[in-house]
Amino acid sequence: MKKSLLALAALGAFAGVAHAQSSVTLYGIIDEGFNFNTNAGGSHLYNLSSGELQGSRWGLRGTEDLGGGLKAIFVLENGFDVNNGKLGQGGLLFGRQAFVGLSSQAGTVTLGRQYDSVVDYVGPLEVGDQWGGYIAAHPGDLDNFNNAYRTNNTVKYTSSNYGGLTFGGTYSFGGQSGNFTGNQIWSLGAGYNNGPLQLAAAYLNSRTPAASGGLFNNGGTATAANAAVTNTIYSGFASANTYQVIGAGGAYTFGAATIGATYSNIRFGNLGSAFASPFKGQSATFNNGEVNFKYQLTPALLVGAAYDYTRGTQVEGNSRAQYHQGALGIDYFLSKRTDVYVTGVYQHATGDTVNAAGDVVAATANINNLTPSTSQNQFTARVGIRHKF
Repeated sequence: MKKSLLALAALGAFAGVAHAQSSVTLYGIIDEGFNFNTNAGGSHLYNLSSGELQGSRWGLRGTEDLGGGLKAIFVLENGFDVNNGKLGQGGLLFGRQAFVGLSSQAGTVTLGRQYDSVVDYVGPLEVGDQWGGYIAAHPGDLDNFNNAYRTNNTVKYTSSNYGGLTFGGTYSFGGQSGNFTGNQIWSLGAGYNNGPLQLAAAYLNSRTPAASGGLFNNGGTATAANAAVTNTIYSGFASANTYQVIGAGGAYTFGAATIGATYSNIRFGNLGSAFASPFKGQSATFNNGEVNFKYQLTPALLVGAAYDYTRGTQVEGNSRAQYHQGALGIDYFLSKRTDVYVTGVYQHATGDTVNAAGDVVAATANINNLTPSTSQNQFTARVGIRHKF
């Protein structure tokens, strides 16, 4: 009798496995275009670049139904450069995302290389994550709304959707023996999306972000701590012990038009911790505000405009650096999967800042992910094509 019961139990288990539903999806984006930059290190620059509106990528997304509403999920996502075929994100094979986890009605828990809560909740409301691409992101993407930095060794929780409300958080283990908080990164966020209204808020905290393995330096290529940040807007503050972002945003759609706004407060606390700084123990703070607008002229044609203002309350000995940035864009969809677009961004800088060597210098323009300007002004324009598969 016992043997019969054991046999039936074993057959039932195998039957459950045999009927489990699973799927794996291959997906990707190829984004390529021609750029013009009025001041790239003092000269005009004409070039092709990959992944401006969205990063060029391919990935695998999988799910398996484990029964009882429980699912196993995974994502492996690679970034690449269309122009030369090289890997993105510092040469990592799956540098964009790589995680595995479980999902149920109680929410989703995943482990691996992932996005923080600022990226997940507030990021989609800034123009850089919409029609503007990375050149229209906030100066230097200093608040990480445009996902310049991803988190390794991360445990992440994402709630189910409760009438348009979602929330979640991440914790990244620093992995330092005898120092539990070394290089740790954590974030919390929440969003509401119901009908025409979108709202979001999030918090990000990172210890020693420019140290080896820290948030600014986890792509695997930088050989020196201060090489992890190349953008002149905040390269002089990368020695901080703590990098903190408080962000919020909202958008409202009426008819074919959407108006939105975001705010972020960025603090580089206790300079001189990750590496030497003449401003040891001091802190630097930035405040950023953006307003954006887009209008769907036809089902195939989108136009957009945005203005962004960044103000730094920085270390003693220099005035407050300010950055004014405007962006315009047109996006035309040839099909559901292919579109062509034109984007233009202008940035003007005033005041003083601190360079990577710790010297107080005049602030210069540096549009996100571009070669810094040698003057207070910089303008870039791009004509591109994007295909999704």
